[in-house]
Amino acid sequence: MRYRKLGNTGKTVSEISFGTIPVLRGSIPVLPAYYNLDDETAISIMDYAFRLGCNLYDTAIVPEYGDAEIKLGKFAAQVNRNQILISDKARFYDGNEMYQAVCTSLENLGTWADLYFVHQADPNHEDEIFAKGGPLDALTELKNQGKIRFTGIASHYYDLLLRGAKDPRVDILQGSGNLLERGMLDRIAQEPLFREKGILINKVFAAGLLPSFFPAKTLMESVLSYPISSALIGIGTFVQAETAFAWNPQNTDSGKNLPDFHQVLSVLEKDFSPIPCDRCQRCRCPYGTEIHTLFRQYHYYFLGKEYWAIGKLDLGIEESAKQCQKCTQMPCLSQCPRHIRIPDEIQRVLKLVRIHAHTANPMEYHTI
Repeated sequence: MRYRKLGNTGKTVSEISFGTIPVLRGSIPVLPAYYNLDDETAISIMDYAFRLGCNLYDTAIVPEYGDAEIKLGKFAAQVNRNQILISDKARFYDGNEMYQAVCTSLENLGTWADLYFVHQADPNHEDEIFAKGGPLDALTELKNQGKIRFTGIASHYYDLLLRGAKDPRVDILQGSGNLLERGMLDRIAQEPLFREKGILINKVFAAGLLPSFFPAKTLMESVLSYPISSALIGIGTFVQAETAFAWNPQNTDSGKNLPDFHQVLSVLEKDFSPIPCDRCQRCRCPYGTEIHTLFRQYHYYFLGKEYWAIGKLDLGIEESAKQCQKCTQMPCLSQCPRHIRIPDEIQRVLKLVRIHAHTANPMEYHTI
């Protein structure tokens, strides 16, 4: 296992870190059917990863991610606490609620949290997050009290991460990206403001979907070719721990011999017709449609999350398509660096959703 600096925190972290969602037990809304591990098995898997060199474990508050936080606390009590870093997070946008959430997390863990994030930061709550007395201020206060070590923002939105990179209260950032959805990673690599922050990247396997198309080693190497601190991998079995932590990294500094974006698309084209969107998030819809999110859900439908993706798309695709048709400015076309015919692709997504109302077979879509 190799290690990297966690920004300017003075800490070093394993290049691959342990995502604890898969060790939860029970059913939760975000993951309705998972591994359902008991405490003994979950702790054994975390310990196995530790012995393979992992020193960073990422979790989230109960009940959002089930009992993973509690299990991580039990594991932490069995090892030298100073040899691991615990990363935790909560989805609260009010300062008082965030303060209480962290206190609850510390009770569940039975120890301190080294990193604590405002979780799922999105544009609808941006002003609340960064406002005086908001959750970021609450984390700063907790840091000053010694209850957590470092404060962070976790988001799937580049602009929010960039604002976090500019904010002196923020020590660490957590974003998402992978071999396909590399747009945010490309932009982080090009922006010097990110250099001082520790950066964790999740969704390396795209919710477990991309390993059906690419070797896990290639997926990890791709993310590690960027200037980040650690790649978060969800681990729920001993085999997954072995795959993530016992591999011999190659070319992780240069990205040599890794497939470029067009090569990735060519692999996916063997199964479906992908939209050439890497989620760079440069496109701006005057009606507020998150174009990159629509395209992501379209890809996830064919990659293996049919009903989850369709459910997300069906929440607003009809209205988005109508707005797109009446738009005369179409700024998204000039903003897209990959020159995607965005209005045409949105209509294609709409067709997919309409077809799904009559069939659960994604292959029937290829006849259109």
